[in-house]
Amino acid sequence: MRRSRRVAATAAALTLALTAASPAAADRPAPSDVHPALRPHLVAYYDFDHPVPGDPALERDQGRSGTEIELVNGGAAMRVPDRAYPGSGRALRTRQIAPDATGNDDWKAGTWSASGVRTLRPFANAGGTTVMGWFNREMDGPALNTTTTADPADRYNAIGLAGVLTGDSDGHGVRALLELIDVGGELRLVALGRRVDGGASQTFAAREDWRTLLPRGRWVHLAATFDFTTGAMALYRDGRPVDGFLTTAGDPWQLDGPGPHLTSATDPRGIKIGGSFPQDTVERNPCDCRMDGLMFLDTVVPARDVATQYRRMAR
Repeated sequence: MRRSRRVAATAAALTLALTAASPAAADRPAPSDVHPALRPHLVAYYDFDHPVPGDPALERDQGRSGTEIELVNGGAAMRVPDRAYPGSGRALRTRQIAPDATGNDDWKAGTWSASGVRTLRPFANAGGTTVMGWFNREMDGPALNTTTTADPADRYNAIGLAGVLTGDSDGHGVRALLELIDVGGELRLVALGRRVDGGASQTFAAREDWRTLLPRGRWVHLAATFDFTTGAMALYRDGRPVDGFLTTAGDPWQLDGPGPHLTSATDPRGIKIGGSFPQDTVERNPCDCRMDGLMFLDTVVPARDVATQYRRMAR
Protein backbone atom coordinates (compact mmCIF):
# COMPACT_ATOMS: atom_id res chain seq x y z
CA MET A 1 0.00 0.00 0.00
CA ARG A 2 1.35 3.43 -0.89
CA ARG A 3 2.24 5.58 2.09
CA SER A 4 -0.37 8.28 1.37
CA ARG A 5 -3.15 5.69 1.22
CA ARG A 6 -1.83 3.95 4.34
CA VAL A 7 -1.85 7.18 6.37
CA ALA A 8 -5.33 8.05 5.16
CA ALA A 9 -6.60 4.57 5.93
CA THR A 10 -5.02 4.60 9.37
CA ALA A 11 -6.53 7.99 10.22
CA ALA A 12 -9.93 6.86 9.02
CA ALA A 13 -9.74 3.66 11.05
CA LEU A 14 -8.80 5.58 14.17
CA THR A 15 -11.68 7.99 13.69
CA LEU A 16 -14.26 5.28 13.02
CA ALA A 17 -13.11 3.06 15.85
CA LEU A 18 -12.54 5.70 18.48
CA THR A 19 -15.91 5.61 20.21
CA ALA A 20 -15.33 1.99 21.10
CA ALA A 21 -11.53 2.11 21.19
CA SER A 22 -11.03 3.77 24.54
CA PRO A 23 -13.07 1.26 26.60
CA ALA A 24 -11.61 -1.63 24.60
CA ALA A 25 -8.10 -0.39 25.18
CA ALA A 26 -8.84 -0.01 28.87
CA ASP A 27 -9.87 -3.70 28.95
CA ARG A 28 -6.74 -4.85 27.12
CA PRO A 29 -4.35 -6.82 29.34
CA ALA A 30 -1.57 -4.52 30.50
CA PRO A 31 1.92 -5.38 29.25
CA SER A 32 3.86 -7.21 31.93
CA ASP A 33 6.83 -4.90 31.35
CA VAL A 34 4.82 -1.93 32.69
CA HIS A 35 4.66 -1.38 36.45
CA PRO A 36 1.08 -1.26 37.82
CA ALA A 37 1.56 2.31 39.07
CA LEU A 38 2.08 3.50 35.48
CA ARG A 39 -0.62 1.50 33.71
CA PRO A 40 -3.59 3.87 34.33
CA HIS A 41 -1.64 6.73 32.73
CA LEU A 42 -0.01 4.84 29.85
CA VAL A 43 -1.56 6.55 26.82
CA ALA A 44 0.79 5.01 24.26
CA TYR A 45 3.48 2.31 24.45
CA TYR A 46 5.58 0.84 21.66
CA ASP A 47 7.85 -2.18 22.05
CA PHE A 48 8.29 -2.80 18.30
CA ASP A 49 7.31 -6.43 18.64
CA HIS A 50 3.72 -5.86 17.48
CA PRO A 51 3.39 -5.06 13.77
CA VAL A 52 -0.13 -4.44 12.53
CA PRO A 53 -1.37 -7.63 10.82
CA GLY A 54 -1.26 -7.12 7.08
CA ASP A 55 0.89 -3.97 7.25
CA PRO A 56 4.24 -4.44 9.02
CA ALA A 57 5.11 -0.77 8.38
CA LEU A 58 2.66 0.06 11.18
CA GLU A 59 3.28 -0.65 14.88
CA ARG A 60 0.47 -1.44 17.29
CA ASP A 61 0.09 0.58 20.48
CA GLN A 62 0.31 -1.45 23.70
CA GLY A 63 -1.05 1.48 25.72
CA ARG A 64 -4.69 2.37 26.29
CA SER A 65 -5.15 4.74 23.34
CA GLY A 66 -4.61 2.32 20.48
CA THR A 67 -2.60 4.89 18.51
CA GLU A 68 -0.78 3.10 15.72
CA ILE A 69 2.46 4.63 14.46
CA GLU A 70 4.19 4.27 11.11
CA LEU A 71 7.76 3.13 10.61
CA VAL A 72 8.49 5.82 8.04
CA ASN A 73 10.51 5.04 4.91
CA GLY A 74 12.07 1.82 6.23
CA GLY A 75 8.93 -0.10 7.16
CA ALA A 76 9.46 -3.57 8.56
CA ALA A 77 13.23 -3.32 8.01
CA MET A 78 13.32 -0.78 10.86
CA ARG A 79 12.55 -3.55 13.36
CA VAL A 80 15.92 -5.05 14.20
CA PRO A 81 16.80 -7.96 16.51
CA ASP A 82 18.23 -6.34 19.61
CA ARG A 83 17.63 -6.61 23.35
CA ALA A 84 17.32 -3.27 25.11
CA TYR A 85 16.27 -5.13 28.26
CA PRO A 86 15.51 -8.74 29.27
CA GLY A 87 12.30 -9.78 27.58
CA SER A 88 12.79 -7.38 24.70
CA GLY A 89 12.59 -8.84 21.21
CA ARG A 90 13.11 -6.28 18.47
CA ALA A 91 14.07 -2.62 18.60
CA LEU A 92 13.37 0.32 16.31
CA ARG A 93 16.21 1.46 14.07
CA THR A 94 16.17 5.11 12.99
CA ARG A 95 18.79 6.87 10.87
CA GLN A 96 19.68 9.39 8.22
CA ILE A 97 19.79 7.67 4.84
CA ALA A 98 21.41 10.19 2.44
CA PRO A 99 23.52 12.77 4.31
CA ASP A 100 24.69 14.40 1.10
CA ALA A 101 21.33 14.84 -0.62
CA THR A 102 18.06 16.68 -0.03
CA GLY A 103 15.14 14.29 0.24
CA ASN A 104 12.57 12.63 2.45
CA ASP A 105 14.02 9.19 3.01
CA ASP A 106 15.23 9.28 6.64
CA TRP A 107 14.10 6.39 8.83
CA LYS A 108 11.91 7.73 11.64
CA ALA A 109 8.57 6.83 13.19
CA GLY A 110 5.37 8.41 14.43
CA THR A 111 1.98 9.65 13.38
CA TRP A 112 0.56 13.01 12.29
CA SER A 113 -2.82 14.50 11.46
CA ALA A 114 -3.58 18.12 10.58
CA SER A 115 -6.85 17.88 12.51
CA GLY A 116 -5.21 16.33 15.57
CA VAL A 117 -4.93 12.69 16.59
CA ARG A 118 -8.11 12.03 18.57
CA THR A 119 -6.70 9.02 20.40
CA LEU A 120 -4.02 11.27 21.92
CA ARG A 121 -6.63 13.51 23.58
CA PRO A 122 -5.38 12.66 27.11
CA PHE A 123 -2.53 15.08 26.35
CA ALA A 124 -5.04 17.92 25.82
CA ASN A 125 -5.90 19.94 28.94
CA ALA A 126 -3.20 17.92 30.70
CA GLY A 127 -1.51 18.86 33.92
CA GLY A 128 1.52 16.72 33.24
CA THR A 129 3.26 14.41 30.81
CA THR A 130 6.07 11.87 30.91
CA VAL A 131 8.11 10.50 28.00
CA MET A 132 10.40 7.55 28.66
CA GLY A 133 12.12 4.70 26.89
CA TRP A 134 15.33 2.92 25.97
CA PHE A 135 17.85 4.53 23.63
CA ASN A 136 21.10 3.39 22.03
CA ARG A 137 22.92 6.01 19.96
CA GLU A 138 25.16 5.18 17.03
CA MET A 139 26.26 8.71 16.07
CA ASP A 140 28.86 11.12 17.42
CA GLY A 141 26.87 14.32 16.98
CA PRO A 142 24.05 15.92 14.98
CA ALA A 143 23.70 14.73 11.39
CA LEU A 144 24.58 16.73 8.30
CA ASN A 145 21.88 19.26 7.44
CA THR A 146 20.17 18.24 4.20
CA THR A 147 17.34 20.78 4.15
CA THR A 148 18.03 24.32 5.35
CA THR A 149 21.52 25.25 4.19
CA ALA A 150 23.69 25.29 1.09
CA ASP A 151 26.80 24.56 3.19
CA PRO A 152 27.64 20.86 2.69
CA ALA A 153 29.41 20.80 6.07
CA ASP A 154 26.53 22.33 8.05
CA ARG A 155 24.88 20.16 10.67
CA TYR A 156 21.54 20.20 12.45
CA ASN A 157 21.56 21.59 15.99
CA ALA A 158 19.72 18.65 17.54
CA ILE A 159 19.14 14.90 17.58
CA GLY A 160 15.49 13.97 18.00
CA LEU A 161 14.57 11.13 20.35
CA ALA A 162 10.81 10.96 21.09
CA GLY A 163 7.98 13.37 21.86
CA VAL A 164 4.33 14.41 21.65
CA LEU A 165 3.44 17.17 19.19
CA THR A 166 1.39 20.29 19.94
CA GLY A 167 -2.14 20.77 18.67
CA ASP A 168 -0.93 23.19 15.99
CA SER A 169 2.33 21.45 15.12
CA ASP A 170 3.71 21.35 11.61
CA GLY A 171 5.37 18.08 12.56
CA HIS A 172 8.21 19.69 14.50
CA GLY A 173 6.73 21.71 17.40
CA VAL A 174 6.17 19.72 20.57
CA ARG A 175 4.38 19.65 23.91
CA ALA A 176 6.80 17.18 25.46
CA LEU A 177 10.07 15.95 24.00
CA LEU A 178 13.23 14.06 24.86
CA GLU A 179 16.13 15.12 22.65
CA LEU A 180 19.74 16.23 22.37
CA ILE A 181 20.05 19.88 21.39
CA ASP A 182 22.53 22.74 21.31
CA VAL A 183 22.34 24.81 24.50
CA GLY A 184 24.67 27.80 24.52
CA GLY A 185 26.95 26.19 21.96
CA GLU A 186 27.09 22.79 23.66
CA LEU A 187 25.03 19.70 22.86
CA ARG A 188 23.02 18.56 25.87
CA LEU A 189 20.42 15.96 26.78
CA VAL A 190 17.18 17.87 27.41
CA ALA A 191 13.51 17.73 28.22
CA LEU A 192 11.74 20.34 26.09
CA GLY A 193 8.11 21.25 26.77
CA ARG A 194 5.48 23.72 25.58
CA ARG A 195 2.26 24.28 27.54
CA VAL A 196 0.33 26.57 25.18
CA ASP A 197 0.00 26.02 21.44
CA GLY A 198 1.90 28.80 19.70
CA GLY A 199 3.55 29.76 22.98
CA ALA A 200 7.16 29.60 24.09
CA SER A 201 8.91 26.41 25.14
CA GLN A 202 10.98 25.71 28.22
CA THR A 203 14.02 23.42 28.26
CA PHE A 204 15.52 21.50 31.16
CA ALA A 205 19.10 20.65 30.20
CA ALA A 206 21.37 18.07 31.80
CA ARG A 207 24.66 19.37 33.18
CA GLU A 208 26.59 16.15 32.58
CA ASP A 209 28.20 15.52 29.19
CA TRP A 210 25.69 13.98 26.78
CA ARG A 211 28.21 11.36 25.68
CA THR A 212 28.49 10.16 29.27
CA LEU A 213 24.74 10.07 29.75
CA LEU A 214 24.16 8.32 26.42
CA PRO A 215 27.33 6.35 25.57
CA ARG A 216 27.65 5.19 22.00
CA GLY A 217 26.61 1.57 21.48
CA ARG A 218 25.01 1.13 24.92
CA TRP A 219 21.35 0.88 25.87
CA VAL A 220 20.26 3.55 28.37
CA HIS A 221 16.84 4.17 29.91
CA LEU A 222 15.82 7.85 29.79
CA ALA A 223 12.76 9.65 31.13
CA ALA A 224 11.56 13.25 31.03
CA THR A 225 8.71 14.66 33.11
CA PHE A 226 6.75 17.87 32.52
CA ASP A 227 4.59 19.43 35.25
CA PHE A 228 2.59 22.04 33.37
CA THR A 229 0.83 23.22 36.54
CA THR A 230 4.02 24.32 38.32
CA GLY A 231 6.67 24.58 35.60
CA ALA A 232 8.78 21.80 37.11
CA MET A 233 10.69 19.51 34.74
CA ALA A 234 13.03 16.59 35.34
CA LEU A 235 15.30 14.13 33.56
CA TYR A 236 16.18 10.59 34.62
CA ARG A 237 18.84 8.15 33.43
CA ASP A 238 18.60 4.46 34.36
CA GLY A 239 16.05 5.36 37.02
CA ARG A 240 18.08 8.11 38.71
CA PRO A 241 17.51 11.89 38.56
CA VAL A 242 19.87 13.83 36.29
CA ASP A 243 21.15 17.16 37.55
CA GLY A 244 20.17 20.00 35.25
CA PHE A 245 18.96 23.56 34.78
CA LEU A 246 16.21 25.51 33.06
CA THR A 247 17.50 27.37 30.02
CA THR A 248 14.83 30.07 29.64
CA ALA A 249 14.33 32.80 32.24
CA GLY A 250 10.96 34.32 33.01
CA ASP A 251 7.62 32.64 32.46
CA PRO A 252 7.63 30.91 29.06
CA TRP A 253 4.73 28.63 30.04
CA GLN A 254 2.57 31.60 31.12
CA LEU A 255 2.00 30.34 34.65
CA ASP A 256 1.55 33.75 36.27
CA GLY A 257 -2.04 34.39 37.23
CA PRO A 258 -4.88 32.13 38.30
CA GLY A 259 -4.99 28.51 37.26
CA PRO A 260 -5.52 25.77 36.61
CA HIS A 261 -2.54 25.74 34.29
CA LEU A 262 -2.97 22.95 31.76
CA THR A 263 -1.86 22.28 28.21
CA SER A 264 -3.94 23.67 25.36
CA ALA A 265 -7.32 21.99 24.89
CA THR A 266 -6.33 20.63 21.48
CA ASP A 267 -5.59 17.10 20.38
CA PRO A 268 -1.89 16.67 19.67
CA ARG A 269 -1.17 16.38 15.98
CA GLY A 270 0.84 13.26 16.62
CA ILE A 271 3.99 11.65 17.95
CA LYS A 272 7.49 11.96 16.50
CA ILE A 273 10.29 9.46 17.04
CA GLY A 274 13.85 9.65 15.74
CA GLY A 275 13.41 12.96 13.93
CA SER A 276 10.77 15.55 13.06
CA PHE A 277 7.91 15.61 10.57
CA PRO A 278 6.42 12.12 10.90
CA GLN A 279 4.19 12.97 7.91
CA ASP A 280 7.44 12.72 5.89
CA THR A 281 7.36 16.15 4.26
CA VAL A 282 10.72 17.43 5.58
CA GLU A 283 13.82 15.97 7.17
CA ARG A 284 15.15 17.41 10.43
CA ASN A 285 17.22 16.28 13.41
CA PRO A 286 17.52 12.58 12.48
CA CYS A 287 18.76 10.14 15.09
CA ASP A 288 21.09 7.32 14.11
CA CYS A 289 19.82 5.27 17.01
CA ARG A 290 17.99 2.22 18.25
CA MET A 291 14.98 2.66 20.51
CA ASP A 292 12.68 0.38 22.47
CA GLY A 293 9.98 0.42 25.13
CA LEU A 294 8.80 3.95 24.33
CA MET A 295 6.14 5.19 26.76
CA PHE A 296 4.00 8.33 26.64
CA LEU A 297 2.04 9.01 29.85
CA ASP A 298 -0.52 11.68 30.76
CA THR A 299 0.92 12.40 34.20
CA VAL A 300 4.12 13.41 35.94
CA VAL A 301 5.57 10.07 36.96
CA PRO A 302 7.21 10.55 40.39
CA ALA A 303 10.88 9.76 40.81
CA ARG A 304 10.21 6.58 42.78
CA ASP A 305 8.04 5.18 39.99
CA VAL A 306 10.57 6.07 37.29
CA ALA A 307 13.14 4.09 39.28
CA THR A 308 10.70 1.23 39.82
CA GLN A 309 9.85 1.06 36.12
CA TYR A 310 13.52 1.01 35.16
CA ARG A 311 14.25 -1.81 37.62
CA ARG A 312 11.22 -3.77 36.40
CA MET A 313 12.50 -3.74 32.83
CA ALA A 314 16.21 -4.12 33.63
CA ARG A 315 15.87 -7.03 36.01
